[in-house]
Amino acid sequence: MRMPQRRRGSGLLGGRFIIILIGLAGLFIYWQMNQSEVPFSGRKQLNTISLQEEVKLGQQSYVQILSQEQQQGHAVLCASEGGCAGAELALTNDVRAIGARLQVAAVQLESELRESGFAFTPVAEQFDWTYYVVNSETPNAFCLPGGYVAIYTGILDITGNQDGQVTLDDLSDPAMLAVVMGHEIGHALAHHGAERMSQQKVMQMGQIAVGAGLGDMSVGQQRAIMQAFGIAAQGGMLAFSREHESEADKIGLDLLVRACYDPRQAPELWQRMGKLNEGQAPPEWMSTHPASETRVENFRKWMPDAIAEYERRCGPLN
Repeated sequence: MRMPQRRRGSGLLGGRFIIILIGLAGLFIYWQMNQSEVPFSGRKQLNTISLQEEVKLGQQSYVQILSQEQQQGHAVLCASEGGCAGAELALTNDVRAIGARLQVAAVQLESELRESGFAFTPVAEQFDWTYYVVNSETPNAFCLPGGYVAIYTGILDITGNQDGQVTLDDLSDPAMLAVVMGHEIGHALAHHGAERMSQQKVMQMGQIAVGAGLGDMSVGQQRAIMQAFGIAAQGGMLAFSREHESEADKIGLDLLVRACYDPRQAPELWQRMGKLNEGQAPPEWMSTHPASETRVENFRKWMPDAIAEYERRCGPLN
């Protein structure tokens, strides 16, 4: 009796499973071969981007973002030579003064880590530190690879006296803005931008590897598998993003105490941010950032060591 032949591709993966397996195994090896240690936390990160390329991309993105802000009617304060005076100059100078203290702290932190045995290339002394203030209601700030920093006026009242308007009074106590800037600088020091680009590259390679194994499947099967792969990859990217945020929080706190800014302002900031976003933020597992409550709890856990380090370097806290 002649047995019926199994139709090619009738199973979910058909005979292509081995191709997908080989492709994903190759990606795993590639991932492992491009791991480096993040000295600030001790974790391993994927980084396939050279420092020179990372800084170049940071500079290009900085120019592009500031140009777009200007085109949208958001002035970049003191961007024109000789066209800066009064409150704009004072505000820009205050931001740059905070940045200068954090730069020195970053150099110190990297030096201390190298002395403690971590092998890595320090970048704080190499960065082309640049600071501009963008006149926009958006509560935002960033530091791109290379030390390119932008502070949006929309965040200054949150970090200031919360009276509903942005004035120089918001910088009478600069510690909370230093929390924000230290966090953003932490991203650049830990090469989070390069890590995200490297992860996206691997994700694209994974999509190609999986796609190559689906050639004999129906359109419906291909769509289902690629959708499942995309959901899994996106979930992984969100988890990495939250890890980056927590890591930048800790680096920022380490910079804060070395720059002699009150570390107790860090959890206070995230309590304010939590109230600002109350009821609007997605569940933490669906977000690129940890929940404000998680961040506050992390800072409270780190705070005894931070206060002790502050007082060792800067004297007693009031």
